[in-house]
Amino acid sequence: MKIRFWPTLVILIVVAVTVRLGFWQRDRAHQKEALNARITAFANAPATRVGVEPMPLQSVEFHRVQARGEFMPERVVYLDNRPYNDQPGFYVVMPLKLEGGGYVLVNRGWLPRNLADRTGIEPYETPKGTVEVEGIARANPSQAFELGTGGSAGHQQIRQNLSIPAYAAETGLAFQPFVIQQTNDTHDRLVRDWPAPTMGVERNYGYMLQWWGMAAAAVGFGLYAARRAAKKDDTRLVDDRDDEAADHA
Repeated sequence: MKIRFWPTLVILIVVAVTVRLGFWQRDRAHQKEALNARITAFANAPATRVGVEPMPLQSVEFHRVQARGEFMPERVVYLDNRPYNDQPGFYVVMPLKLEGGGYVLVNRGWLPRNLADRTGIEPYETPKGTVEVEGIARANPSQAFELGTGGSAGHQQIRQNLSIPAYAAETGLAFQPFVIQQTNDTHDRLVRDWPAPTMGVERNYGYMLQWWGMAAAAVGFGLYAARRAAKKDDTRLVDDRDDEAADHA
């Protein structure tokens, strides 16, 4: 059977790419499962107290933490396009001035959007004086897809994303290199039903099977096409022989 170079090359490339993407999705699922095991272990460990000394992100991420200080509502940032139960809203991110010095950003919770005014902020409470905050240390307050500058033009408090180093440079405050995702209730009307950081493992396995299914389909199509081409070649060869026999007759 004669193998045609270009169609065979295309099929091999498709198979190689789809198999590799399947392994990539499998590895993503394994990473999430490992992370979930770590988070479960951290959830049962004692909470770490956040103080003035810088705490490396890699040593504290996903750990339970506690911080004591005063909120700075004048520095609040509302992260836009954070839906909850299909309802549009914001994450309320606010600096906490720590007792003894230093600052840490706190993602206090979710606030529904005022549907009549995109830049309107629904009422919520901010505790006055010293407050105890408990939560999970995260690398950022959550990342959303951003096109351009994001957020609402002309409204400095409403943004799409927030970088800790950039906000530290903007405000001149020395922040810890993580954000506390608050979990304790401070009676402020904010929702703290946080999405699981490892959600979507089943989706990764589903994509893995889809990619590998496409690879198998490409192999099957290649074999089918090769068989049809071989039959055509055989038919053409028989016809040529018949023509030659007729010419000699």
